[in-house]
Amino acid sequence: MILYCDTSALIKLYLKEDFSDTVNALAASATAIAVCRITWAETMAGFARRSRENPADAEIIEASRTHFRNDWQGFMVVEVTQDLMELAGDYADTFALRAYDSVQLAAARTLQKEVKIDLHFACFDLRLQKAARVLSLETLGSN
Repeated sequence: MILYCDTSALIKLYLKEDFSDTVNALAASATAIAVCRITWAETMAGFARRSRENPADAEIIEASRTHFRNDWQGFMVVEVTQDLMELAGDYADTFALRAYDSVQLAAARTLQKEVKIDLHFACFDLRLQKAARVLSLETLGSN
């Protein structure tokens, strides 16, 4: 099984949050963790925001950044292409998604069509989960 993580799910692998244990357990059983190329910027922005909001956690957040940088090369990365962006634009319109949520969904759907094994889509946005289910993606996240 491939675990495709949007940024909200991926960050749970590095910082203790609600549902971190669930994401970690599924990641441990996955043959691969997949992400979209944009997830790098979104994750680094998430770490920066947490650092600003919780200065006392600076050491933990810096360690998480280092861990993330080291793990990145092991992820299955879906590249941003014109076709992917056009599909994301369609999904943004069809499902009333935010821009990067539509890109994450398009990346997961594109990968699902390319691979021959199960793919689970981990996200923690209700609208994005509903859209993923409409597209027959197995979802993980808050319901």
